[in-house]
Amino acid sequence: MLAPDLELLKTAALEAGEIARKYWREDPQVWDKGGDDPVSEADFAVDTHLKTSLLAARPDYGWVSEETEDDPARFATTRAFVIDPIDGTRAFVAGEKTWAHSLAIVENGKPIVACVYLPVRDKLYLATKGGGATLNDAPINAAANQFGDETTLLTPKVTLKPDFWKAAPPTFDRHFRPSIAYRLALVAEGRFDGMLTLRPSWEWDIAAGALLVTEARGQATDRRGKTLTFNTPSRQSAGVVAAGNGVHAALIDQLV
Repeated sequence: MLAPDLELLKTAALEAGEIARKYWREDPQVWDKGGDDPVSEADFAVDTHLKTSLLAARPDYGWVSEETEDDPARFATTRAFVIDPIDGTRAFVAGEKTWAHSLAIVENGKPIVACVYLPVRDKLYLATKGGGATLNDAPINAAANQFGDETTLLTPKVTLKPDFWKAAPPTFDRHFRPSIAYRLALVAEGRFDGMLTLRPSWEWDIAAGALLVTEARGQATDRRGKTLTFNTPSRQSAGVVAAGNGVHAALIDQLV
């Protein structure tokens, strides 16, 4: 039964939102981890709370988080939490609204429970393996469109570099959101046809969102069409391509 774990993630995400909002637009302390990769005191506060509360409830689960030093003990566990305390820290620090908490539980490397929560936008996405995906308790489904010039894709500008494509980059309607977890959730919601991030992607950014997409009847793979696996040694995947079935197939076919 996955319901208890889903309720656990939901409760934890709502608590994380309360903590994060105390720092939002309150000039939190910020450090640069290098390469224009900021981290704020809110990230650390949320991470500490989530690690303490979730592992107290499930002490036999492993732990993978952006803001926690990696612990190889996770390899000995069947299930593991994969957590991004605040996905979209740059947006958070700038006082924008499109940052999210991304929480997932993976079993033998595959996501089985997911929660993506945007506290300021009051959007709570949930999914369980085989149980579908919801937004604020209403079922959601990925768009079923075919690929074309008007296809809406969430992706950074770097995706348009010719290096990533077998021929010239295709024409599509490009959009962007800072949080990768939110981009995946928007694809699951059917608001956009798909999303692409073609550089190596951290597991904590994508584990929850990938399950949302697949449970919303879409597909989420790496850039080569391979199944995403989590709780790996590198904690990274070869990019992410998530979309409804038709658009996903067309994108994978055109990518290098």
